[in-house]
Amino acid sequence: MLSLRIASVRVKNASEFLGGCLIREGGGVSSPRRLVLAIFVDAFGWELARRIPFLDDVLVHKAPLQTVCGYSSTCDPTILTGVAPRQHGHFSFFVYDPPRSPFRPLRALGLLPSAVADRARVRSWISRGVGALLGWNGYFQLYNVPWNCLPMMDYIEKKDIYFPGGILGGQKTVFDPLRERGIPFSLSDWRRPEVENLSRLKNDVSQGNIALGWLFLASLDAVLHDHGTTGAAVVDRLRWYEERLREILEIARSRYDEVRVHVFSDHGMTDVTSTCDLMSQVQSTGLRFGHDYAAVYDSTMARFWYLKDGAGLRIEAVLAGAKGGRMLDQRQLQEWGVDFPGQRYGHRFWLADPGVLIVPSHMGLKPIPGMHGYAPDDKDSIAFYGTSTIDAPRPIGLADLKGVVLSELGL
Repeated sequence: MLSLRIASVRVKNASEFLGGCLIREGGGVSSPRRLVLAIFVDAFGWELARRIPFLDDVLVHKAPLQTVCGYSSTCDPTILTGVAPRQHGHFSFFVYDPPRSPFRPLRALGLLPSAVADRARVRSWISRGVGALLGWNGYFQLYNVPWNCLPMMDYIEKKDIYFPGGILGGQKTVFDPLRERGIPFSLSDWRRPEVENLSRLKNDVSQGNIALGWLFLASLDAVLHDHGTTGAAVVDRLRWYEERLREILEIARSRYDEVRVHVFSDHGMTDVTSTCDLMSQVQSTGLRFGHDYAAVYDSTMARFWYLKDGAGLRIEAVLAGAKGGRMLDQRQLQEWGVDFPGQRYGHRFWLADPGVLIVPSHMGLKPIPGMHGYAPDDKDSIAFYGTSTIDAPRPIGLADLKGVVLSELGL
Protein backbone atom coordinates (compact mmCIF):
# COMPACT_ATOMS: atom_id res chain seq x y z
CA MET A 1 0.00 0.00 0.00
CA LEU A 2 1.22 3.46 -0.88
CA SER A 3 2.89 5.22 2.04
CA LEU A 4 2.77 9.00 2.31
CA ARG A 5 4.81 11.34 4.47
CA ILE A 6 3.08 14.69 4.62
CA ALA A 7 2.97 17.30 7.38
CA SER A 8 5.39 15.38 9.62
CA VAL A 9 3.03 12.42 10.01
CA ARG A 10 3.75 8.98 8.58
CA VAL A 11 0.50 7.51 7.32
CA LYS A 12 -0.39 4.18 5.78
CA ASN A 13 -3.36 5.24 3.68
CA ALA A 14 -5.18 8.34 2.55
CA SER A 15 -7.86 8.01 5.25
CA GLU A 16 -5.17 8.58 7.89
CA PHE A 17 -3.79 11.70 6.21
CA LEU A 18 -4.75 14.73 8.26
CA GLY A 19 -1.61 16.79 8.03
CA GLY A 20 -2.25 18.66 4.76
CA CYS A 21 -5.19 20.59 3.38
CA LEU A 22 -8.80 19.65 4.01
CA ILE A 23 -10.66 19.08 0.73
CA ARG A 24 -14.32 20.05 0.58
CA GLU A 25 -16.76 17.64 -1.05
CA GLY A 26 -17.40 20.11 -3.84
CA GLY A 27 -13.73 20.73 -4.42
CA GLY A 28 -11.53 23.53 -3.25
CA VAL A 29 -9.65 23.92 -0.01
CA SER A 30 -10.96 24.85 3.43
CA SER A 31 -8.60 27.33 5.08
CA PRO A 32 -9.27 27.77 8.80
CA ARG A 33 -9.19 31.34 10.09
CA ARG A 34 -7.58 30.35 13.42
CA LEU A 35 -4.31 28.50 13.87
CA VAL A 36 -3.46 26.93 17.21
CA LEU A 37 0.26 26.32 17.72
CA ALA A 38 1.06 23.83 20.49
CA ILE A 39 4.83 23.95 21.08
CA PHE A 40 6.13 21.18 23.31
CA VAL A 41 9.65 21.99 24.58
CA ASP A 42 11.03 18.93 26.35
CA ALA A 43 12.51 19.64 29.82
CA PHE A 44 11.88 23.42 29.72
CA GLY A 45 11.08 23.78 33.42
CA TRP A 46 9.50 26.68 35.27
CA GLU A 47 12.71 27.56 37.10
CA LEU A 48 14.55 27.80 33.79
CA ALA A 49 11.76 29.90 32.26
CA ARG A 50 11.85 32.31 35.19
CA ARG A 51 15.59 32.86 34.71
CA ILE A 52 15.93 32.98 30.92
CA PRO A 53 13.66 35.25 28.83
CA PHE A 54 11.81 33.34 26.12
CA LEU A 55 9.37 34.85 23.60
CA ASP A 56 8.49 37.52 26.17
CA ASP A 57 6.76 39.69 23.57
CA VAL A 58 4.60 36.77 22.42
CA LEU A 59 3.70 34.94 25.62
CA VAL A 60 1.49 37.30 27.61
CA HIS A 61 0.93 34.69 30.32
CA LYS A 62 3.58 32.44 31.86
CA ALA A 63 3.02 30.07 34.77
CA PRO A 64 4.27 26.92 36.48
CA LEU A 65 2.71 23.68 35.26
CA GLN A 66 2.44 20.74 37.64
CA THR A 67 4.23 17.68 36.30
CA VAL A 68 3.72 14.03 37.30
CA CYS A 69 5.88 11.43 38.97
CA GLY A 70 8.10 9.67 36.47
CA TYR A 71 9.88 10.46 33.24
CA SER A 72 8.76 11.49 29.76
CA SER A 73 7.33 7.99 29.41
CA THR A 74 4.81 9.04 32.07
CA CYS A 75 4.48 12.74 31.29
CA ASP A 76 3.81 12.51 27.56
CA PRO A 77 0.84 10.09 27.78
CA THR A 78 -0.61 12.31 30.53
CA ILE A 79 -0.38 15.34 28.22
CA LEU A 80 -1.91 13.46 25.30
CA THR A 81 -4.80 11.82 27.18
CA GLY A 82 -5.63 14.25 29.99
CA VAL A 83 -5.78 11.49 32.60
CA ALA A 84 -3.54 10.35 35.46
CA PRO A 85 -0.85 7.68 34.98
CA ARG A 86 -2.87 5.11 36.95
CA GLN A 87 -5.53 5.42 34.25
CA HIS A 88 -3.48 5.55 31.04
CA GLY A 89 -1.11 2.87 32.35
CA HIS A 90 2.24 4.34 31.28
CA PHE A 91 5.06 4.86 33.77
CA SER A 92 8.56 3.50 33.21
CA PHE A 93 9.64 1.38 30.26
CA PHE A 94 10.61 -1.92 31.89
CA VAL A 95 8.59 -4.17 34.20
CA TYR A 96 9.27 -7.59 35.70
CA ASP A 97 7.10 -10.02 33.72
CA PRO A 98 8.98 -13.18 32.56
CA PRO A 99 6.00 -14.86 30.83
CA ARG A 100 5.52 -11.84 28.55
CA SER A 101 9.18 -11.03 27.99
CA PRO A 102 10.19 -10.85 24.31
CA PHE A 103 13.89 -10.65 25.20
CA ARG A 104 14.86 -14.28 25.87
CA PRO A 105 17.08 -14.56 22.75
CA LEU A 106 19.15 -11.60 23.96
CA ARG A 107 20.56 -13.53 26.92
CA ALA A 108 23.33 -14.84 24.65
CA LEU A 109 24.65 -11.30 24.15
CA GLY A 110 25.82 -11.42 27.75
CA LEU A 111 28.63 -13.68 26.54
CA LEU A 112 30.16 -10.83 24.57
CA PRO A 113 32.82 -8.65 26.22
CA SER A 114 31.24 -5.83 28.17
CA ALA A 115 33.43 -3.33 26.32
CA VAL A 116 31.54 -4.29 23.17
CA ALA A 117 28.01 -5.29 24.19
CA ASP A 118 27.52 -2.47 26.68
CA ARG A 119 28.67 0.38 24.47
CA ALA A 120 25.89 2.94 23.99
CA ARG A 121 26.18 2.86 20.21
CA VAL A 122 26.05 -0.95 20.11
CA ARG A 123 23.04 -0.97 22.43
CA SER A 124 21.33 1.55 20.15
CA TRP A 125 21.96 -0.59 17.06
CA ILE A 126 20.64 -3.68 18.79
CA SER A 127 17.60 -1.74 20.02
CA ARG A 128 16.71 -0.67 16.49
CA GLY A 129 17.08 -4.22 15.20
CA VAL A 130 15.05 -5.78 18.00
CA GLY A 131 12.29 -3.20 17.68
CA ALA A 132 12.05 -3.81 13.94
CA LEU A 133 11.98 -7.59 14.34
CA LEU A 134 9.22 -7.36 16.93
CA GLY A 135 7.20 -4.96 14.79
CA TRP A 136 7.13 -2.22 17.42
CA ASN A 137 6.65 1.40 16.34
CA GLY A 138 6.83 3.02 19.79
CA TYR A 139 9.91 4.52 21.40
CA PHE A 140 12.22 1.60 22.23
CA GLN A 141 15.66 1.58 23.79
CA LEU A 142 17.41 -1.18 25.74
CA TYR A 143 19.52 1.34 27.67
CA ASN A 144 21.83 -0.54 30.08
CA VAL A 145 19.52 -3.26 31.39
CA PRO A 146 21.83 -6.28 31.94
CA TRP A 147 21.52 -8.97 29.29
CA ASN A 148 20.79 -11.65 31.89
CA CYS A 149 17.95 -9.53 33.34
CA LEU A 150 16.24 -8.68 30.06
CA PRO A 151 14.60 -12.14 29.63
CA MET A 152 12.67 -11.42 32.85
CA MET A 153 11.42 -8.05 31.62
CA ASP A 154 8.59 -6.83 29.44
CA TYR A 155 8.64 -3.47 27.67
CA ILE A 156 5.76 -1.01 27.94
CA GLU A 157 5.80 1.40 24.99
CA LYS A 158 5.51 -1.01 22.07
CA LYS A 159 3.15 1.23 20.10
CA ASP A 160 3.44 4.85 19.03
CA ILE A 161 1.49 6.80 21.64
CA TYR A 162 0.75 9.58 19.12
CA PHE A 163 -1.44 7.32 16.98
CA PRO A 164 -4.75 5.56 17.71
CA GLY A 165 -4.34 2.47 19.87
CA GLY A 166 -1.01 3.56 21.31
CA ILE A 167 -2.20 4.27 24.85
CA LEU A 168 -2.23 1.24 27.14
CA GLY A 169 -5.40 2.31 28.95
CA GLY A 170 -7.26 2.76 25.68
CA GLN A 171 -7.88 6.49 26.10
CA LYS A 172 -8.13 8.76 23.09
CA THR A 173 -5.42 11.35 22.63
CA VAL A 174 -5.79 15.03 21.83
CA PHE A 175 -5.43 14.17 18.14
CA ASP A 176 -8.22 11.60 17.87
CA PRO A 177 -11.12 14.11 17.82
CA LEU A 178 -9.40 15.88 14.94
CA ARG A 179 -8.91 12.63 13.06
CA GLU A 180 -12.55 11.69 13.61
CA ARG A 181 -13.80 15.04 12.31
CA GLY A 182 -11.37 15.34 9.44
CA ILE A 183 -9.75 18.45 10.85
CA PRO A 184 -6.30 18.97 9.29
CA PHE A 185 -3.31 19.27 11.61
CA SER A 186 0.46 19.04 11.60
CA LEU A 187 2.22 16.67 13.99
CA SER A 188 5.95 16.39 14.60
CA ASP A 189 7.53 13.00 14.10
CA TRP A 190 9.58 12.33 17.25
CA ARG A 191 11.82 9.98 15.26
CA ARG A 192 12.99 12.74 12.94
CA PRO A 193 15.60 15.45 13.59
CA GLU A 194 14.36 18.63 15.22
CA VAL A 195 15.34 20.82 12.26
CA GLU A 196 13.27 18.59 9.99
CA ASN A 197 10.18 18.92 12.17
CA LEU A 198 10.61 22.70 12.28
CA SER A 199 10.93 22.84 8.51
CA ARG A 200 7.85 20.74 7.98
CA LEU A 201 5.74 22.79 10.35
CA LYS A 202 6.87 25.95 8.55
CA ASN A 203 5.81 24.39 5.26
CA ASP A 204 2.44 23.27 6.65
CA VAL A 205 1.76 26.71 8.11
CA SER A 206 2.68 28.38 4.84
CA GLN A 207 -0.04 26.34 3.10
CA GLY A 208 -2.58 27.93 5.44
CA ASN A 209 -4.79 24.86 5.73
CA ILE A 210 -4.08 23.33 9.15
CA ALA A 211 -6.03 24.12 12.30
CA LEU A 212 -3.41 22.80 14.72
CA GLY A 213 0.35 22.73 14.55
CA TRP A 214 1.86 20.43 17.20
CA LEU A 215 5.62 20.92 17.36
CA PHE A 216 7.88 18.72 19.48
CA LEU A 217 11.28 20.23 20.36
CA ALA A 218 13.46 17.59 21.98
CA SER A 219 17.06 18.79 21.91
CA LEU A 220 16.89 21.05 25.00
CA ASP A 221 16.47 17.92 27.12
CA ALA A 222 19.74 16.49 25.77
CA VAL A 223 21.55 19.82 26.28
CA LEU A 224 20.39 19.97 29.90
CA HIS A 225 21.45 16.37 30.54
CA ASP A 226 24.89 17.12 29.11
CA HIS A 227 25.51 20.59 30.59
CA GLY A 228 23.17 21.08 33.54
CA THR A 229 20.82 24.04 33.90
CA THR A 230 23.45 26.80 33.99
CA GLY A 231 25.50 25.90 30.93
CA ALA A 232 25.88 28.47 28.16
CA ALA A 233 24.59 25.86 25.70
CA VAL A 234 21.18 26.04 27.38
CA VAL A 235 20.76 29.74 26.60
CA ASP A 236 22.08 29.17 23.09
CA ARG A 237 19.51 26.45 22.45
CA LEU A 238 16.62 28.59 23.70
CA ARG A 239 17.76 31.51 21.56
CA TRP A 240 17.91 29.19 18.55
CA TYR A 241 14.37 28.04 19.32
CA GLU A 242 13.21 31.64 19.50
CA GLU A 243 14.62 32.44 16.07
CA ARG A 244 13.01 29.42 14.43
CA LEU A 245 9.65 30.00 16.15
CA ARG A 246 9.56 33.66 15.16
CA GLU A 247 10.02 32.63 11.54
CA ILE A 248 7.03 30.31 11.82
CA LEU A 249 4.95 32.96 13.58
CA GLU A 250 5.66 35.52 10.90
CA ILE A 251 4.43 33.14 8.22
CA ALA A 252 1.43 32.08 10.29
CA ARG A 253 0.27 35.64 10.86
CA SER A 254 0.35 36.26 7.13
CA ARG A 255 -1.81 33.20 6.41
CA TYR A 256 -4.32 33.22 9.27
CA ASP A 257 -6.64 35.78 10.81
CA GLU A 258 -5.69 34.60 14.31
CA VAL A 259 -2.69 32.68 15.64
CA ARG A 260 -2.89 31.39 19.21
CA VAL A 261 0.35 30.10 20.73
CA HIS A 262 0.71 27.65 23.61
CA VAL A 263 4.20 26.68 24.78
CA PHE A 264 4.58 23.94 27.38
CA SER A 265 6.95 21.32 28.73
CA ASP A 266 6.63 17.93 30.39
CA HIS A 267 9.02 18.51 33.31
CA GLY A 268 12.02 20.53 34.40
CA MET A 269 15.65 19.52 34.98
CA THR A 270 17.72 19.22 38.14
CA ASP A 271 21.48 19.64 38.42
CA VAL A 272 23.10 16.44 39.67
CA THR A 273 25.08 16.99 42.86
CA SER A 274 25.82 13.44 44.07
CA THR A 275 25.36 9.75 43.26
CA CYS A 276 24.10 6.66 45.06
CA ASP A 277 25.15 3.09 44.29
CA LEU A 278 21.87 1.56 45.43
CA MET A 279 22.37 -1.53 43.31
CA SER A 280 25.43 -2.67 45.25
CA GLN A 281 23.69 -2.07 48.57
CA VAL A 282 20.80 -4.33 47.56
CA GLN A 283 23.17 -6.97 46.19
CA SER A 284 24.96 -7.00 49.54
CA THR A 285 21.92 -8.74 51.06
CA GLY A 286 22.91 -11.92 49.28
CA LEU A 287 19.46 -12.20 47.73
CA ARG A 288 19.38 -13.52 44.18
CA PHE A 289 18.00 -11.43 41.34
CA GLY A 290 15.25 -13.33 39.54
CA HIS A 291 14.90 -15.86 42.35
CA ASP A 292 14.30 -13.85 45.52
CA TYR A 293 13.51 -10.48 43.99
CA ALA A 294 13.59 -8.44 40.79
CA ALA A 295 14.34 -4.78 40.30
CA VAL A 296 14.56 -2.03 37.73
CA TYR A 297 17.01 0.74 38.54
CA ASP A 298 15.95 3.89 36.71
CA SER A 299 18.10 7.03 36.91
CA THR A 300 16.32 8.44 39.97
CA MET A 301 14.02 5.61 41.04
CA ALA A 302 14.38 1.95 41.88
CA ARG A 303 11.41 -0.42 41.73
CA PHE A 304 11.31 -3.83 43.39
CA TRP A 305 9.26 -7.00 43.06
CA TYR A 306 9.39 -9.51 45.92
CA LEU A 307 9.44 -13.12 44.70
CA LYS A 308 10.18 -15.02 47.93
CA ASP A 309 8.96 -14.67 51.51
CA GLY A 310 11.26 -12.52 53.56
CA ALA A 311 12.93 -10.83 50.59
CA GLY A 312 10.90 -7.66 51.09
CA LEU A 313 11.96 -7.23 54.71
CA ARG A 314 15.65 -7.56 53.87
CA ILE A 315 15.52 -5.23 50.87
CA GLU A 316 13.50 -2.60 52.71
CA ALA A 317 15.95 -2.64 55.57
CA VAL A 318 18.60 -1.63 53.05
CA LEU A 319 16.37 0.97 51.41
CA ALA A 320 15.49 2.52 54.76
CA GLY A 321 19.18 3.06 55.50
CA ALA A 322 20.22 4.16 52.02
CA LYS A 323 21.32 7.79 51.94
CA GLY A 324 20.07 10.02 49.19
CA GLY A 325 16.48 8.88 48.85
CA ARG A 326 13.35 7.45 50.44
CA MET A 327 10.79 4.72 50.07
CA LEU A 328 7.40 5.83 48.78
CA ASP A 329 4.34 4.64 50.68
CA GLN A 330 0.94 3.89 49.18
CA ARG A 331 -0.48 7.24 50.24
CA GLN A 332 2.21 9.10 48.30
CA LEU A 333 1.77 6.92 45.22
CA GLN A 334 -1.97 7.54 45.29
CA GLU A 335 -1.50 11.29 45.69
CA TRP A 336 0.77 11.36 42.66
CA GLY A 337 -1.54 9.15 40.60
CA VAL A 338 0.96 6.31 40.18
CA ASP A 339 -0.73 3.66 42.33
CA PHE A 340 -1.11 1.23 39.43
CA PRO A 341 -3.58 -1.68 39.60
CA GLY A 342 -1.93 -4.98 40.42
CA GLN A 343 1.35 -3.26 41.36
CA ARG A 344 2.35 -3.60 37.73
CA TYR A 345 5.43 -1.39 38.13
CA GLY A 346 6.67 -2.89 41.39
CA HIS A 347 5.82 -3.70 45.00
CA ARG A 348 8.07 -1.00 46.42
CA PHE A 349 9.43 2.26 44.98
CA TRP A 350 12.55 4.06 46.19
CA LEU A 351 12.90 7.66 44.96
CA ALA A 352 16.16 9.59 44.98
CA ASP A 353 16.34 13.04 46.55
CA PRO A 354 16.59 15.94 44.07
CA GLY A 355 20.11 16.08 42.67
CA VAL A 356 20.99 12.48 43.56
CA LEU A 357 21.61 10.10 40.66
CA ILE A 358 21.51 6.31 40.92
CA VAL A 359 24.85 5.14 39.49
CA PRO A 360 25.17 2.59 38.08
CA SER A 361 21.58 2.12 36.95
CA HIS A 362 19.76 0.31 34.19
CA MET A 363 19.59 3.66 32.37
CA GLY A 364 23.30 4.59 32.55
CA LEU A 365 26.63 3.62 34.04
CA LYS A 366 28.17 7.06 34.58
CA PRO A 367 27.06 10.34 36.20
CA ILE A 368 25.68 13.12 34.03
CA PRO A 369 25.27 16.85 34.88
CA GLY A 370 21.48 17.03 34.71
CA MET A 371 18.57 14.69 35.38
CA HIS A 372 14.80 14.71 35.89
CA GLY A 373 12.35 12.21 37.38
CA TYR A 374 12.47 13.45 40.98
CA ALA A 375 9.50 14.30 43.22
CA PRO A 376 6.99 16.10 40.98
CA ASP A 377 6.43 18.84 43.56
CA ASP A 378 10.13 19.75 43.77
CA LYS A 379 10.76 23.22 42.32
CA ASP A 380 13.16 22.04 39.63
CA SER A 381 10.72 19.36 38.46
CA ILE A 382 7.87 21.79 37.78
CA ALA A 383 7.05 22.21 34.09
CA PHE A 384 6.34 25.43 32.20
CA TYR A 385 3.33 26.87 30.40
CA GLY A 386 3.11 30.06 28.39
CA THR A 387 0.52 31.41 25.97
CA SER A 388 -0.19 34.36 23.69
CA THR A 389 -3.89 34.24 24.56
CA ILE A 390 -5.75 36.25 27.19
CA ASP A 391 -8.98 34.26 27.11
CA ALA A 392 -7.98 30.59 26.81
CA PRO A 393 -8.34 28.19 29.76
CA ARG A 394 -5.34 28.19 32.10
CA PRO A 395 -3.93 24.72 32.78
CA ILE A 396 -2.75 23.76 36.26
CA GLY A 397 -1.09 20.46 35.42
CA LEU A 398 -0.07 18.30 32.47
CA ALA A 399 -3.45 16.58 32.37
CA ASP A 400 -5.14 19.92 31.62
CA LEU A 401 -3.28 20.58 28.36
CA LYS A 402 -5.47 18.29 26.24
CA GLY A 403 -8.57 20.22 27.29
CA VAL A 404 -6.90 23.56 26.57
CA VAL A 405 -5.95 22.56 23.03
CA LEU A 406 -9.35 21.04 22.23
CA SER A 407 -11.10 24.10 23.66
CA GLU A 408 -8.98 26.34 21.43
CA LEU A 409 -10.10 24.26 18.46
CA GLY A 410 -13.74 24.49 19.48
CA LEU A 411 -13.89 20.79 20.33
